[in-house]
Amino acid sequence: MIAKRMKQILTIIAAGLMLAECSPDGGSRPPFTLHGAWVLQQKKSPEGYIYLYLANEETKLLLYEGDSMMYSCQMRQTAQGLVMASEEMGNVTLISKGGGKYIYLEGEEPRPLTVVNDSTITIQRSGMLYTWLRADDIEQKWGTDIRETIAADLKNDTIGSERRCYVFSDKERRLTNYLVWLLVAMAGGIVLTGIIIKMYVSNHRLAHRLQQQLLQLKKNHEQMAAPVKQAVETMEDELFDSDDYLTLQQRIATGQRLKDDEWNDIETLLKKVYPSFTSQLRNLYPMSELEYQTCLLVKLRIAPGDIAAVLSRDISTISTVRSRLYKKVFGEKGGTREWDEFVHSIGT
Repeated sequence: MIAKRMKQILTIIAAGLMLAECSPDGGSRPPFTLHGAWVLQQKKSPEGYIYLYLANEETKLLLYEGDSMMYSCQMRQTAQGLVMASEEMGNVTLISKGGGKYIYLEGEEPRPLTVVNDSTITIQRSGMLYTWLRADDIEQKWGTDIRETIAADLKNDTIGSERRCYVFSDKERRLTNYLVWLLVAMAGGIVLTGIIIKMYVSNHRLAHRLQQQLLQLKKNHEQMAAPVKQAVETMEDELFDSDDYLTLQQRIATGQRLKDDEWNDIETLLKKVYPSFTSQLRNLYPMSELEYQTCLLVKLRIAPGDIAAVLSRDISTISTVRSRLYKKVFGEKGGTREWDEFVHSIGT
């Protein structure tokens, strides 16, 4: 009750201070906004000790919707993309005191916030001074996706000991000689295990290392803890029982080719259950449209005969596509069953 009254008083005071910022000619300075992404650069203790977060080091990322909603996660940024793990989301309030000084309320706790410049702010908390840098590149590339991922994790109660970890890949760099793989092991106290591999080698060496990473991914999937497997299976059951999936099945049953917007709907449907599936799939190999669309339908457990009908191909052609993909990716002979099992393991 006291905290609520304090917040009301601060709001009234802030309104007066905002009026004081107006210029004599009736104009006012452009208002500062938190909206966007902010990366923790450093923290300073009361004794003056400064800890600086390096560019390739795991740090904290805050994303704001306007000045009222905050999303928090741990992240590591690389040349290939961004690896993140959800933390929390909640309401915030930003109250101007004038002169670049603000009162920042996260929940009901007021904290001093200072605008150093358009891209730098400091927030004081428990005696520590935290410096944050605006990250427009992260906001533009993945801001919406990260917010949706954190919100989904919170809704599904997967933040904490069972939190998921995600890789957001930079599509413009997916065909370069750099590759990012995140190996996720979830059992008991699940932690983020990130392996960032930078390879400055020939195409032959790159293919060999990719093969090793894919085999490790298959092994991790096979050794996944029972509770995690059960959680994934539950989400898959909900997908295959959904109205969207049933509608898709009915559309496929007609045997007519799908339109571009229908393929977009399929990607959206998969993203709800497997957030990183499409990005991981595209990073495996520069696939043709036929190969990529075949994999999407395999992930949705569409029968090979129906896949052939929708793509206007013979069923033998669809079988050849899947077996050749296994050969291209793993560098060894494999059948359609092995490829389908691998596709089913991606993104889980």
